[in-house]
Amino acid sequence: MKGELTRSAIEAIVREVATRLLATRPGAGAVGGKAAATVRAGTAQPSAEASFSSPEALAIRKEIVTVGRKLWERQYVDGNGGNISARLTENTVICTPTMISKADLTTNDLCLVDLDGNQLAGSRRRSSEILLHLEIFKAVPQAGAVIHCHSPHATAYAITGRVPPGCFVAEHEVFIGPVALVPYETPGTKVCAESVLPYVHDHNTILLANHGVVCWGDTVTHAEWYVEVADTTCRILILASHLGASPARIPAAKVGDLLAMKNRLGLPDARFSLPKRLWAEPSAARGAIAAKPRERAARQVRHRKHELDMERLVQAVTDQVVAALGVTPE
Repeated sequence: MKGELTRSAIEAIVREVATRLLATRPGAGAVGGKAAATVRAGTAQPSAEASFSSPEALAIRKEIVTVGRKLWERQYVDGNGGNISARLTENTVICTPTMISKADLTTNDLCLVDLDGNQLAGSRRRSSEILLHLEIFKAVPQAGAVIHCHSPHATAYAITGRVPPGCFVAEHEVFIGPVALVPYETPGTKVCAESVLPYVHDHNTILLANHGVVCWGDTVTHAEWYVEVADTTCRILILASHLGASPARIPAAKVGDLLAMKNRLGLPDARFSLPKRLWAEPSAARGAIAAKPRERAARQVRHRKHELDMERLVQAVTDQVVAALGVTPE
C-alpha cells in the first residue's frame, strides 16, 4: 500500500474531504451541489407542515403579512413586486409567494423553503427571487429576515449607479451606514443572488442596480425599518439638492458617538474595520447628494485569507497522514 501512495495522491484526498466537510455545514447546501427534489406547492412533508403550523411560525407569518401591507402603503412595492422572508429554523425559511401583491397577503399565502430553495410547505409557489434571500441567510447567521423591494428614492440611486453619501442623517448612520451597490444581474437567477455576497457581512442595506434594494435584519420588522431609513435618507438628499445650499455633514468628531451606539446595537458597518480617523471620511464632493460605491478591497482580502487558511489546513493534514503512513516524499 505504501508503494502505491504518493504525497500528491494523499493531498488530493485530503483536499476533497475538506471541501466536502465544508459543503455539508448548515446553510452550505447539498454536497456536490445536488439538491433534493423540490416539493411541489400544496404537497408539504408532514414534519415540515407541523413546523409551518407551529406557534412560532404563525407569529412570523403574521409579522410578514403586516410588513407586506406597510411596504405597499408606503409605495415601496408595486404590482406583485418585492419579497419578504424570515428564518424559522437554522435551515428553513418562511417567504412570500410569487405573483401576489404584498397588500393582499394572508398567512395562508406564505411558503416554507429550505436553504437550497426547495419548497417544503405552502399552497402557493415560492418566488424565484427567494434565492437572493437564501444566499444572505447562508452567509450571515445573524440575519433573521430579508426584505427586497423597489422603494422609489433608493431605487433612483440604484439606476444611476450611485449611493447616498454618508454622514448627513444621524439615524441613517446608526441603522445603516455605508450603502453598497451591486451591478445589474437578471432577477431570480443564481448570479443575481450571489452578487451581494462580497458586501452582505458589512452592510445590511444593498442597492441592486436597475432593480431595487435589499435589507436584512434580525426580525422582519427591523428589516422593514432599514428599508424605510434608507429610502428616507435618499429622499431627504434629493429634496435638499433643490434648496440652493450645500447639505451640512455631521461633524467628524461626532461620528464616533453614532458608531459606538451602532456597535452596542450589534449592527454591521464597513467602517468598523477601518481606522477611526477614516470613519467620517467624505464619500462625495461637497454639495453632492450621490457618491460612487466603494470597492470592497477589504472583503477580497478576507476571501483570499480564507483560501490561504484552507490551503494551510490541507498541507498540515497531508503532512500528518504522510508521516503516519511512512510515505516517501516525492
